[in-house]
Amino acid sequence: MKATDVLADAYGRIREVVHDVVEGLSAEELNARLDPGANPIAWLVWHLTRVQDDHVADASGLEQVWTAQGWFTRFSLPLPAEATGYGHTAQQVGRVRVASDELLLGYFDAVHERSTEFVRGLAAADLDRVVDAGWDPPVTLGVRLVSILSDDLQHAGQAAYVRGALRRR
Repeated sequence: MKATDVLADAYGRIREVVHDVVEGLSAEELNARLDPGANPIAWLVWHLTRVQDDHVADASGLEQVWTAQGWFTRFSLPLPAEATGYGHTAQQVGRVRVASDELLLGYFDAVHERSTEFVRGLAAADLDRVVDAGWDPPVTLGVRLVSILSDDLQHAGQAAYVRGALRRR
């Protein structure tokens, strides 16, 4: 099995978790916070999707799905278009309110499609390309893709935890 096939499979697992968590939730459930400083499902999934979109777009040289396909306008969030949620305060997290599971999954699926297409089009040698020389050692594309994967699965797991807690209330 090629490394890029392994990565594509792993990104598919993010999709499975995100769909299991988000499908069928009301806007109230998506935006509910377990306490005033907690991250709601909507923010967790939006954030993991925004980071994936941002990083894959940067690595592929393409415009982010967020702006290229009009998701920024559809979400109509009171945040700048370049916001990904990285470093958000509790107040900024609260500004990410999502109207429906369809909207959130629509954006996620569009990013997933772009990411999977990008990963499947890579050759093994592409994974060694340096994408961020600002670190020691410099970050290669392979390391960046695994970093996205790790971060996304952690946030998807957090969202699953929140869903379980909300359903037990």
